Amino acid sequence: MIVHCVFCRFLPDAPPDDIADVLEALARFARGLSGVQSVEVGPNRDFEGKSEGFGHGFIIRFRDRAALEAYAVDPTHVALGGRLCALCIGGADGIMVFDLEVS
Repeated sequence: MIVHCVFCRFLPDAPPDDIADVLEALARFARGLSGVQSVEVGPNRDFEGKSEGFGHGFIIRFRDRAALEAYAVDPTHVALGGRLCALCIGGADGIMVFDLEVS
């Protein structure tokens, strides 16, 4: 299984409704794909004080790497990713991605 973890540093003036809309659209899209086992989206509570600036994130669990790769090139993902980048500090540089391979 691949656990796709995405963390976002949103622009200080990014409208909260725009953030919520794009994150929910990404979650809805991912939930409809073959090979997606679960999707979680939410605000970062940063209880340990180690992720300053990363205000929101989402995690998608993919059955395998092929499912992740299909998601990555899907035109809907590309469009939603563009919307997400537009809301982040430095565009794509304001997004951190971890892809963990777990059993």
